[in-house]
Amino acid sequence: MRRLSFFGLLVVLAGITSGKAAALSPLQVPGAQVALNRHGFYKGPIDGIAGPMTRRATRRFQRSRGLEPDGIVGRRTRAAFGRLGRPLFGSRLLQRGKVGFDVSVLQFLLARRGFAPPSLDGDFGPVTDRLVRRFQRSTGLSPDGIVGRQTRAALAGPRAASKPAPRASRSSVEASLARWAAHYGISLDLVRALAWQESGFQYHVRSRAGAVGVMQVIPKTRAFVEAVLIGHAVPRTMDGNVRVGVAYLHHLLHRFGLDARLALGAYYSGPAAVSKRGLSRPTQLFVANVLALRGRV
Repeated sequence: MRRLSFFGLLVVLAGITSGKAAALSPLQVPGAQVALNRHGFYKGPIDGIAGPMTRRATRRFQRSRGLEPDGIVGRRTRAAFGRLGRPLFGSRLLQRGKVGFDVSVLQFLLARRGFAPPSLDGDFGPVTDRLVRRFQRSTGLSPDGIVGRQTRAALAGPRAASKPAPRASRSSVEASLARWAAHYGISLDLVRALAWQESGFQYHVRSRAGAVGVMQVIPKTRAFVEAVLIGHAVPRTMDGNVRVGVAYLHHLLHRFGLDARLALGAYYSGPAAVSKRGLSRPTQLFVANVLALRGRV
């Protein structure tokens, strides 16, 4: 699956066209993931990727509501989400007190810009208000806490992408993945699939759990890899992040007898959990997603 840019059209209506549900634009996907998570049907990362894990959760939700299980989050599916299913991002002004699908997307975009709220819950409360104002100040906008046309453009348009924070090009990320996959003797398809699932090949991504970079490495994992597997500190760069992630995957593959499913499961939920309890349902979905991406990204 090739991931489309989040920074195209702000709103692509997901209505009913000729009797069929239209797919959400990539920009709107996090809103669907948050709604599915809140209803208990999606346990994966809120990453904006409409992959197999998200489609599977959508079908399960649709079946539970008596809808056609087509895996597409159209108008009827969003209506079934309740308050978190409407309206789409970009269709109204947002400010403190609002709740909805568009607030979930707003919170996701704030997180992508380094202003992550503690949780993505679709509720524009005091924390989200404070983060919006901080973001507005950082981009030279009036810090009024109101998300209108200018703030949306700064969040989802070229202006946000041109911030002076470091950005790694797609080609440099791919070159780094190839370099370290070859160095550690791991299938490049597997490394690319894992990196895509974790970050969409984006270095600036940071999760709510503190995982960072292309390979979404948490501090504890980095410390282990540097101290035990590599033996020295690794630069806090895109290439260093990829090296740490691939080195850790290499370690897990050998720990679990070259079983890719168990190694990926351990990458997601930790080797101790996999050794003691096997693959939990959310871990199984993560692993299936990664394996389905091999050779496709």
